[in-house]
Amino acid sequence: MAFIDYYSILGIDKNASEADIKKAFRKQARKYHPDVNSDDKTAEHKFKEVNEANEVLSDPEKRKKYDKYGKDWKQADQFDQAGGRQQRSQGNPGAGFGGQGFGGADYSDFFESMFGGSGGGFRQGGRSAKFKGQDFNAELQLSIHDAHETHKQILTVNGNNIRLTIAAGIADGQTIKIKGKGASGVNGGPNGDLYIKFMINNNTKFQREGDNLYSSVELDLYTALLGGELLADTFDGKVKLKVAPETQAGTKVRLKGKGFPVYKKEGEFGDLILTYSIKNPTNLTAEEKKLFEQLQKLR
Repeated sequence: MAFIDYYSILGIDKNASEADIKKAFRKQARKYHPDVNSDDKTAEHKFKEVNEANEVLSDPEKRKKYDKYGKDWKQADQFDQAGGRQQRSQGNPGAGFGGQGFGGADYSDFFESMFGGSGGGFRQGGRSAKFKGQDFNAELQLSIHDAHETHKQILTVNGNNIRLTIAAGIADGQTIKIKGKGASGVNGGPNGDLYIKFMINNNTKFQREGDNLYSSVELDLYTALLGGELLADTFDGKVKLKVAPETQAGTKVRLKGKGFPVYKKEGEFGDLILTYSIKNPTNLTAEEKKLFEQLQKLR
C-alpha cells in the first residue's frame, strides 16, 4: 500500500502554517471540485484526497500523528505502546516509527509488513501483540461515618457490578486500584484496571486531619474557674473529662485512641484533640453583677 503524501496533495511543505494549509485547501478544492470538472473522471477522486488531506493536516493533533506515522496515523496510540517494546526487544533504540531509520522504506511499506494488510494488531513473529485494555476511573461518595467503619459496597462501572470491601480509615481524595476491572484487553492482552477515587462528605462537628480528629468543647465560666467534670462528645460516644481549675480558653486536651481508624491497621486509631472555649454567663441578675463587681475589686 503506497504512502499517501497529504502535503503533496495540497501542494505545501511540512513546515506549512495553519493559514497556508487553509489557503492551499481552498485552492485545490476549487480546482478539483466535481461541479467544475464534470468531464474529468479523476476529479472526484482528487477532490476526496484533498478533503482527506485537509481533514488531517488542519487538525494539530491529527497532523502530529500523521507526521510521525504517515497513513497509519489512526493507529498511533497502539503504535506508541507497541513500538517501544519492539525497539527494545530488537536492541535498536535509535530508530523511531517515523520515516527515518528504516533504510529509506516509506511509512506504508514498513507498517504493512508489521501490521498486515488489514491494519490490525501489531504483529511479531506472525502473532498479534497483546495490548492491555483501557483503564477506567470512577468516583465514590462516602459519608464520614461510612469511612469510619469497614464495610462492603457494590459499585456499578460500565454496566458491571463490582463488590468492594472498603477498609475503615479511607481518606478523602484517596485512590485505590482494582486490578483487571477496566476494559478488556486486545488480542488476549490483560484487562485494564479500575481506579476509584473516594470523596468523603463530613457533616459532623469533627474536623479530620489524617488519623486525628479535632473538635471544640464549651466550658461554662464557673467550671473553667473552679474546675470540675463534663461530658464531651467523641466520634462514637461520650467521655467524662476532668477540668482543672483556672482552665484558660484555647486549652487543648488530647484523647489517645479516640480519633479516626488507621487505614488497613485494625485496632489502631488516631487521637481526638479537644480545644476548650469559655462561655460567659448572660442575663445576670443585680445580685450576680454585684458579686462580680466584688470579685473585680478583689483582683
